Amino acid sequence: MLINSRLWQRIVVAAGVAATALAASDAETPTQLRLAYAGDTGMHVSWNTFVQLATPKVYYGTSPRHLTRTASSNVSVTYETSTTYNNHVKITGLEPDTLYYYQPEHSNATSPYSFRTSRPAGDHTPYTIAVVVDLGTMGADGLTTYVGKGADNPLKPEETNTIQSLEDFRDDFDFLWHAGDIAYADYWLKEEIQGFIQNTTIAEGYKVYERILSEYYDQMSPVSSYKPYMVGPGNHEANCDNGGYKDKAHNISYDVSICMPGQTNFTGYRNHFRMPSAESGGQGNFWYSFDHGLAHYIQLDTETDLGHGFTAPDEPGGSEHENSGPFGPYMDAQTDWLAKDLAAVNRTETPWIIVAGHRPWYISVANDSSDVCTMCKDVFEPLFLAHSVDLVFSGHVHAYQRNAPMYDNQADPAELDNPKFPWYITNGAAGHYDGLDTLDVPLKDYARFALDTTYGWSRVTFHNCTHLTQEFVASGNGSVLDSATLFKDRVCAPGTGARYENEPWHGNEHHGPPHPGPHQGPPSRRRMD
Repeated sequence: MLINSRLWQRIVVAAGVAATALAASDAETPTQLRLAYAGDTGMHVSWNTFVQLATPKVYYGTSPRHLTRTASSNVSVTYETSTTYNNHVKITGLEPDTLYYYQPEHSNATSPYSFRTSRPAGDHTPYTIAVVVDLGTMGADGLTTYVGKGADNPLKPEETNTIQSLEDFRDDFDFLWHAGDIAYADYWLKEEIQGFIQNTTIAEGYKVYERILSEYYDQMSPVSSYKPYMVGPGNHEANCDNGGYKDKAHNISYDVSICMPGQTNFTGYRNHFRMPSAESGGQGNFWYSFDHGLAHYIQLDTETDLGHGFTAPDEPGGSEHENSGPFGPYMDAQTDWLAKDLAAVNRTETPWIIVAGHRPWYISVANDSSDVCTMCKDVFEPLFLAHSVDLVFSGHVHAYQRNAPMYDNQADPAELDNPKFPWYITNGAAGHYDGLDTLDVPLKDYARFALDTTYGWSRVTFHNCTHLTQEFVASGNGSVLDSATLFKDRVCAPGTGARYENEPWHGNEHHGPPHPGPHQGPPSRRRMD
């Protein structure tokens, strides 16, 4: 269905009437509150309102009773079909690793929110982060206890979903990293065709799309209003059509042509977030980096801008048929930036380098270009090896698979005991309407543990400069179903930690029922003074 200008005019008028029908105070009330690091001493505070704000403003301070400082901007932006405005304020000049309290103007919250600024590079205090990929809306428009015709993997009655699980564990991690496929608003099409969503039509699908977006960000607010929510692009951010979908009962194939203005080319994603690309020389919300204590983090874009003569999956002519991007100023912009960024890492201050990108290239599924990103492997993997990247997270395949450290389809013989190759983990099992994928059996020979029957997320604990542990946390009950510890043989900076004697040490692995949490440090070993 091509865009009809008369229909579009009705959409705009209806949206304006809905906004003006609200009382002024309600229209300005902040919703969908979210945080993101903005360099070593900054924080992006973002929220949505039903009307445009001339000067979005945030009050903040180190005491919840005295929010005596203010930060403001002129960034209050929207797009066609959106029912809200995205407001972004960057607070600068903050003290590192410090608890601040804050409140956006017009908030009706009875007490202020809070955030803790980034740990400075060189601070080797142990800490934990949470990682999810492929996490969508919960409830009546997403993952719930029932599904439509042809779908699978509903939640069990009273089962805790992943968003609830993240909220339960919110105090245990410093920030949440979400490497693509965020709200799954584009699933309105599949959900409607399968009979899951009632009383709507293809022509008015844009309303469901925006509703799902808002529902998801509201659901995430108990986490994202207190913890930085660092995101990356996935294919389901690209457009409104779920990469194309066929109504088999009526023999109708839908593609991106059904999408209204504002619901193509990652528009909602680009408007909703502010990631630290300006601070790291990256590109919008697509690729960027930041330091946090022991680690340097890099978010990559596997959807567009692979360069080097490749047509990325979501680009015009790509395998996903999304006609999105590219976003870089020239063909090889992303990998040129990546090489420069990696070369500048101070491994004394931030000994760990952790990378996330949406699509995997080591995963136990059929060699389909939509699931196995061999182009991504060819573009990124040589740089990972050259600069000793430690750990790479991906998703896209809706299952969990922990692999051996890998390079060029070969497992590192050292396994987790001081490998030279990067360690690859795919965890796309966070959960959304479409459920889980089934991994191919037998698993690839480089797979070390896999689950395709349980929703969950990853918890990563940095113990010191030599040991980190990655755990798969089952969302349903908080149990740890897989755990492994990576060891790198390097000397920690003086006063920042210690090496362990009796090397070599083989990476610890554990699978099974709950066991003690992530704050105990690495497996018991005598420290060397």
